[in-house]
Amino acid sequence: MSASVTSWWYFLCAVAAFNIPVLIVSALTLRRRPRDPSPEAYSMRRLQLVLSAAYVFGCAFRSAFPVFDVPRICIIDSWLSSVMVGRSVATVAELCFAAQWALMLREISRAAGSAVGRIASGALVPLIAIAEACSWYSVLTTSNIGHVAEESIWGFSVALLVASLAAMLPRCTAARRPLLLACCAAGSIYVAYMFLVDVPMYWTRWVADEVSGRHYMSIAQGAHDVSVRWVVSHRWQDWKSEVVWMSLYFSVAVWISIALVHAPLPETRAAVRPRLA
Repeated sequence: MSASVTSWWYFLCAVAAFNIPVLIVSALTLRRRPRDPSPEAYSMRRLQLVLSAAYVFGCAFRSAFPVFDVPRICIIDSWLSSVMVGRSVATVAELCFAAQWALMLREISRAAGSAVGRIASGALVPLIAIAEACSWYSVLTTSNIGHVAEESIWGFSVALLVASLAAMLPRCTAARRPLLLACCAAGSIYVAYMFLVDVPMYWTRWVADEVSGRHYMSIAQGAHDVSVRWVVSHRWQDWKSEVVWMSLYFSVAVWISIALVHAPLPETRAAVRPRLA
């Protein structure tokens, strides 16, 4: 194994080992904190914790067994490194992460009385489910056009989230606005990265495959292939295109997931006035 790949894999494992205790502390903190005024609000936080746990452990597994899906490349020679296992874990984890954002948007929309926000919150998980189907299409057939669609849907979904939060900013109290502004800023950076870097990258790969006359697998052929074949590679050249997004995905995204469990509950100006009266 090259020194670069070794160092990177150790980094992923160290981050995973750090994230699990952080999740446990998060759960203990939620249990010990004073209950929220509304039983429904506390139930929402517990659901956020369950969804976050699925995402944290899913990312920890993928950190220990990294897989580059389309070429079937992995670091650890084990059936746990098969694309079938890794992609299945990723699908569940990513749907849970999307559900966390949908829950948060739904709560803010209710407090702000925003019909647009409620509609957007109901659309997020179905959109990501479609993105996951596109990802599976690419993984099984090895055609990157599915990844173009997948990443485009992710970018659109986050853009929808950002637009909904931005529209509700005037209705929220000054104390809650910094959190929403931070979410909007982070989401805008993500959307820009997806449409300026990620989607063009997959589009370029697909065009190159088309020009070279690459033969794609059928769905059935791909399902068999991802179940029985994995190619162990410790070469930096094979992994360098995946390093940045995997490193951020398995660290920063996980921390955001855990933070969503304790995000301040939304308040609107209308909700504050009766307290002051």
